[in-house]
Amino acid sequence: VVPAKDTPNFIANRIGSFSLAAVLRLIEREGFSIEEVDALTGPAIGAPNSATFRTLDIVGLDVAAGVLRNLYQNLPTDPHRDWLVVPAFMERMLERGWLGEKTGQGFYRREKKNGGTEILALHWQTLEYRPRRPARFSSLEMARNVEDTRQRLPVLLASGDRAAEFLWNLLSEVFVYAAGLVGEICDRAVEVDRAMRWGYGQELGPFETWDALGVEKVVARLRKEKRQVPENVDRMLASGARSFYERVSGSQQTRYFDLRAGRYRELEPRSGILVLADWKRARPPVKGNAGASLIDLGDGVLGVEFHSKMNTLGEDQVSMLLAGVKETSANFEAMVVANQGANFSVGANLVLVLMAAQGGEWEELDLGIRRFQQANMALKYAPKPVVAAPFGMTLGGGCEIALHCARNQAAAELYMGFAEAGVGVIPAGGGTTEFLLRLTGGLPEEADLLPAVEQAFETIGFAKVSTSAEEARQMGFLSLADRVSMHRERLVAEAKAAALELAKSYRPASLRADLRVMGESGRAALEVGIHLARRGGYVSEYDAVVAGKLAHVLSGGRLSGQPRVSEQYLLDLEREAFLSLCGERHTQERMQHMLKTGRPLRN
Repeated sequence: VVPAKDTPNFIANRIGSFSLAAVLRLIEREGFSIEEVDALTGPAIGAPNSATFRTLDIVGLDVAAGVLRNLYQNLPTDPHRDWLVVPAFMERMLERGWLGEKTGQGFYRREKKNGGTEILALHWQTLEYRPRRPARFSSLEMARNVEDTRQRLPVLLASGDRAAEFLWNLLSEVFVYAAGLVGEICDRAVEVDRAMRWGYGQELGPFETWDALGVEKVVARLRKEKRQVPENVDRMLASGARSFYERVSGSQQTRYFDLRAGRYRELEPRSGILVLADWKRARPPVKGNAGASLIDLGDGVLGVEFHSKMNTLGEDQVSMLLAGVKETSANFEAMVVANQGANFSVGANLVLVLMAAQGGEWEELDLGIRRFQQANMALKYAPKPVVAAPFGMTLGGGCEIALHCARNQAAAELYMGFAEAGVGVIPAGGGTTEFLLRLTGGLPEEADLLPAVEQAFETIGFAKVSTSAEEARQMGFLSLADRVSMHRERLVAEAKAAALELAKSYRPASLRADLRVMGESGRAALEVGIHLARRGGYVSEYDAVVAGKLAHVLSGGRLSGQPRVSEQYLLDLEREAFLSLCGERHTQERMQHMLKTGRPLRN
């Protein structure tokens, strides 16, 4: 809940519409393209992937224009009222019925081409569509590898190129406008930031962004450019305050600057919210390294937090998972695997895997896979319950970790699945085995295993990924017992509560040595499907090679009769398949292509 005053469009659409108006003025003045603006106003500054114009296409140009007109009509004294006008090129789009997704075209349009789909972008000056052109800015390249948005923003603005000037002009206008509205649309800067984060999906609100760039630095540049500084911000700096928010060292407490009262006030805690950064500030981690930490979450719960780039997985994370299970067994009641980054985990560190494969470091690679398998098995058979809190992208190794935990408390927005086939390998951290067991483990003894095995084969082989927690449940990645959090900020606290509830009556599982597999008959059935898909042109020749390795693991290898095997047997099969595929030139090419472009290669 965000308390707002009864003013036109309340908080988020007042400031969000002004931000849109500022973008429209800037592209007309500076001549930026649609693609360039979307490259600058999306994840680079902590905004959603849809950025500006893709968002407009989703919302509908008619709706966006209606919001702007409503503001213009109802804000006769707004100092920026003349900005809140629909520009001429958008008016022409409205006249033509180019309203975005609902009419099939807006700022972008999809066209069928060569059996596929090509996305065209609008050249707004001529209202003609053309193939999209990638935005090339040195500032974007410099900031690309800076994971934290608060650290990335100063890098983006420091280069002085066209992109940096665009972002400065946009952000500074929003800062000044938002500061001038405190007291009119709401009582605190806190409500402005929350409305923009929760309503517009931004990582940081305007005042949090201003803090990241430095309040004094922004004000100094405004004065240098002879632009007006909001009076309330002037008074804040005169009082000795240097930021809108202040974290109290050694405490979870955060203070905010009350722009109306002219002093700091304590930011009230929000029930049901656990912020890991605040928690770590109040008490040092139990243990940690560069890529992960063990955190005492209170009430007998230990947390394992990943904090590598994109939360990729390597030895740092594996060692902390193993250390976490050991520490929980001795001193805690339960463990939670969670973080509050952009995504739970995008999987294994592909750079390290590729380097090891290219360098022929097979013993080291084999050891790394064994260690990851050991960590996941430690999670599965831990004497105390382990709960994962997956959210956002939970891919590859991230998915494997979640599968091996006793319970999942998942975010409603969840992109969960195995993406390994896209880089020419199969899941080898126990994921292939565990996913197979999830689909076949509950079947009665007399049941035919083939439908469940085929489901596992298709899901892994076609790199299927859920688009929500509910779809992840339908696909078999989440169980009926797993729970869903609708609000991301509540996820960690709710995972902790789930872990404590589970701890009351938890009984660890036992290692299985009597698993039914199909053996040669199942392998043959899967290979028939591979052959037909190859003949039909649905998969490439090398896709068929990867699929053959997957079929070998899922069927349990070349066994006859009605074989039964152990989990370790299947783990060995998937590890051997992974290593053999890493030695293939086509797999290494796929890995290189994914690292370079972010897209799979069909070689």
